Parts: sequence; C-alpha cells; structure tokens
Amino acid sequence: MRIGGFVIHGNNADTLPRCLDSLASVCDEVVAVDSCSTDGSAQIARAAGARHVVVPWQGYGFARAAAAAQLAACDFIFFLDSDEWLAEGAVEDFARFRTSRPTLPHYRLERRDWAELPGHRFVYRSERHVRLVRREAATWTPQMVVHEALPRRESSSMGAVIEHRFATSVEELVSKQDRYALLWAIRANAEGKRPKSTLLQRPAHLVRDCVIKGGLFRGGVDALRLGWGVSRYHVRKHELLREVERGEHAEAVRAFADGRFADLFR
Repeated sequence: MRIGGFVIHGNNADTLPRCLDSLASVCDEVVAVDSCSTDGSAQIARAAGARHVVVPWQGYGFARAAAAAQLAACDFIFFLDSDEWLAEGAVEDFARFRTSRPTLPHYRLERRDWAELPGHRFVYRSERHVRLVRREAATWTPQMVVHEALPRRESSSMGAVIEHRFATSVEELVSKQDRYALLWAIRANAEGKRPKSTLLQRPAHLVRDCVIKGGLFRGGVDALRLGWGVSRYHVRKHELLREVERGEHAEAVRAFADGRFADLFR
C-alpha cells in the first residue's frame, strides 16, 4: 500500500517545516502545492524532499485536486494544512492502519484546535475530520473554494491525532472567516441553498465549543472571546447568502458562475 501526502501552502515558512516532517514520517511520497509563496517556503519544501508544485491560488478545491493528480499512483491520500502537524504516536498509528487492510473510502482523524493567544495557549476544541481518503474518493473540484468537506461516504475513525494552530488572534480569525463566509454563500447560492434563521446559531455554537467541547474549562475568558468570534462565521454565512439572493456581490457571483475562481481571491 502506498500513502501519498500533501500540503497546500503560501507564505508559511514559520509552520511549514513541522507539517512537512509529519507528512514525511507517515507517507511514501509528499507533494507541496505552493500558491506562489515569496517567503522561502518553496525552498523549505524542496529541502524537506517534497515534490514542489506551483499552483496559482484559485481556492482549496482547485489546489487539492491538483495535489491529488500528482499522487495518482498512491492507494490512499493523506493531507494536512500548513499550520498542522501530527501528534506523538502517529507513526505507529499509520503503521497499524497499513496492516489493517483498509477498504473504506474515508478515514477520520481527531484534530485538536490550539489557541495561541497572547500569554495563553490552550486546546480550544477537538473535532474529527476526514483527512485520509482512498485515491478514487479524492474527488475535489474547483467549485470547493473554501474548506468544504468531500461528499459524504462511508468512513471510520483512525487513531492518529492532528495538532492545529487554530488561532493566534481573535481579530485575525474573524477577518479570515468573514472572507470564507462570503465564498461559502456564493457557492451555496449556486447550489440553490436557502439561508437559515440565525436567531440562535451564535449562542448555540458558543455553547457547543465552549461548554460541550470544553473550551471554557481549558481557556476561561479567552475561550469565550474566541468562541464568540468563531460563532460569528455561522451567522455571517447565512446573512451573506441573503445578500447574494438580493443581488449583492454580483461580480463575485458572476466570477464563480464563469469558473473564474482566481478572481474571487483578488
């Protein structure tokens, strides 16, 4: 069995080495998809032994599809974001996976989202995400312009844990998520989705992350600040979808419809 790994990166010289080391430790080959970095990240990828491929940024779906095409000879594809790395014990977990004769299309790994706020570092939440897929199930498309999941398929959990530098600033996270929310709304409109009520979404997500998933008990007031910022995303998605339905953001809507995905990020 061959496992291919990939990471998509831009100017991520501060976090990329740890990510590449993790991929190299469990994968037979590694591809670094470079969205035209200028900070030396390309040299870091080459020095780590990764196959370096430049793909001008057109969204996550386009970049992930390009990575999967580079790994066509592999049986499974594993991917990390440039600010993620594997926790201790992952090498042994992947070794057990290889000997288990896996047959499912998707495997989910636990991801721990770390908040690294000024003077305070804590695990904000833990979630399971599909990160290991059979090659034929790696069906990303350019229309997946943000972090959308692959189509739902049969899946199982795998033991390895992903560590994620989730937030270093509440304000920067909110700004990034507002951009993602508009992209989500544009695609949702193209698919005919209708906006949901936002009345209870923000407090519901705050309770889920900070109470049910324990962020409050690990991070205190900082977790509440972060949680309130994170919860904004789920409200903004549907507010922006209503705006799109009213004819706002028309140029971005046309760019998506025409397949001019690079224009969405200018």
